[in-house]
Amino acid sequence: MSLYNFVQNLRFNEVPQHTRYLVSTSLLDIIGVLAGAKNNQTTDNIRNYAADHYAASSMSCRLLFDGREVNPMGAAWAGGFSADSLDAHEGHFTSKGHAGATVVPALLALADACRDQGREISGEEFLSAVTVAYETGLRAGVALMDTAAEYHASGAFSGLGVVCGGARLLGMNEEQFLHALGIAEYFGPRCPMMRLVDFPSMLRDAHGAGAYAGVNALLMAQAGITGAPAETVAGDKISHCWNDLGSRWEIDAQYFKPWPVCRWAQPALTAVTAMMAQYPNITAANVEAVKVETFHESMRLQGHFPANADEAQYGLAFPLAALISRGQVGPNEVTGEAIQAEDILQVSRLIEITEADDLSVRFPQEILSRVTIQLKDGTSLTSPVTQAKGDPETAMTQVEFRAKFRLLASVNFSEQRISEIISAVDDLEQANDCSQLFNQLMNP
Repeated sequence: MSLYNFVQNLRFNEVPQHTRYLVSTSLLDIIGVLAGAKNNQTTDNIRNYAADHYAASSMSCRLLFDGREVNPMGAAWAGGFSADSLDAHEGHFTSKGHAGATVVPALLALADACRDQGREISGEEFLSAVTVAYETGLRAGVALMDTAAEYHASGAFSGLGVVCGGARLLGMNEEQFLHALGIAEYFGPRCPMMRLVDFPSMLRDAHGAGAYAGVNALLMAQAGITGAPAETVAGDKISHCWNDLGSRWEIDAQYFKPWPVCRWAQPALTAVTAMMAQYPNITAANVEAVKVETFHESMRLQGHFPANADEAQYGLAFPLAALISRGQVGPNEVTGEAIQAEDILQVSRLIEITEADDLSVRFPQEILSRVTIQLKDGTSLTSPVTQAKGDPETAMTQVEFRAKFRLLASVNFSEQRISEIISAVDDLEQANDCSQLFNQLMNP
């Protein structure tokens, strides 16, 4: 199947049932992240930036959970940055990155712009576009990882998913579409990811830049700007990434995060969660020392004493300490006043993180950790080698997804608003338009 035919002709109700479930789950998951990030410093800053510098013009849409009208490029910047600011969104192993935090905010902006111009998008059509954007964004990520020497942030490839999903919503012809792909790839933010891991900042995984690059490419192609070809789509070396499009689903290989921290920290959190459930005497007051053995990239997270929320979420020691100290890791444990909370910092001082060669050689196919906890009474407890919760082999249940959504969203929204958002996503496939969902997402 050609890429253009896949983009324009996919029907959500023809996608395999499990893949449809994962798309709807991914959509709700990203919305939960955006809800949890609604009032953090990064979101406030980027929304004001978008409102100041991307005023609504011939195309207008609303900022998520804000309502101010801006140009879709500004909304893409803001939505991507906001989703990236709370590190709880899904990811994908072979692309070593994420699609949803780029493509969902961008497509919400484009669909709202269509609404502003008098063209309603049905729920099924929006879900079809989201499916296209996820699948193509992930495949573009695999192609980039197969051909680039350096590990790039997710925005380097996920903007191509925005082009694919956005071309569906905008009804682009094939020539415009191919130029848009080339523009998005050429202007794609090939950000060096490990620099961000070593020096965390609000730039994160470049989802804002990727969302902007994708929307910008669509609008430029509509204006007649040429840009084809896109090498990560059309090159001979990466044809294996695209030749089974429509018959095999990269979406199925996504993982989900129970906690809003870097994926590389999650195996250790998974291990300690199981240990705390088995041994109730593992409490902050009883812990003498904690040793985390993990793979090299995870070891580099460290993060014992973060200066801000970005460092806390791109750390390992601090969120692990929060789990031991408070029994959970949500927005309130990795943002705001928690960053300086002595109950968490006291445990963080007890944590040692070391590289384990046997775990490093299994990365990136597997991300694994083992944890030893020494208690003050002399007891030593060691976890098995542990895979993160939320991988396809350790999948979260729907009950766990809803609990995660509520944990994230409850810092900013009432239970009634939370239930209404969940219902809007659940009902979306059968909806004649997206108004029920957008009424929840486009208002403060």
